[in-house]
Amino acid sequence: MDNIKTNLIQNVVRILLGIFMISAAIGHFTFQREAFQAQVPNWVPMSKDSVVLLSGIVEITLGLAMLFWATQKVRIGMALALFYMLIFPGNVAQYLNGTDAFGLNSDSARLIRLFFQPVLIFGALWCTGAFDYFKRKAKNKG
Repeated sequence: MDNIKTNLIQNVVRILLGIFMISAAIGHFTFQREAFQAQVPNWVPMSKDSVVLLSGIVEITLGLAMLFWATQKVRIGMALALFYMLIFPGNVAQYLNGTDAFGLNSDSARLIRLFFQPVLIFGALWCTGAFDYFKRKAKNKG
């Protein structure tokens, strides 16, 4: 019974993350575009708008995959976790540069946000069964 509950909770979290990603992607293309541009670190060798649009495409793709491609959920979870790692420098840049965006208008608010990225990474791996996949792989090697 506990396994059934866990699987149900994992599926709910996976669906919520998928919806979250699609919502974020919509923001990239529309009403939050400038806020996302403010997060792009200055050292990125592309225009900030291009980065925002491309990351929006990746977000909508990953969000739709989280919702509709359950047979590949482990791989999608790993890809989403990697994406969260790749965009983390934008969150760090927002903190270091003191950039106001997304209602984060203080250093403490921007700092607190940094601690939520590992939660997203963990969530993407947990809800898709990637941790179980890693355990099975490690057990088969040992």
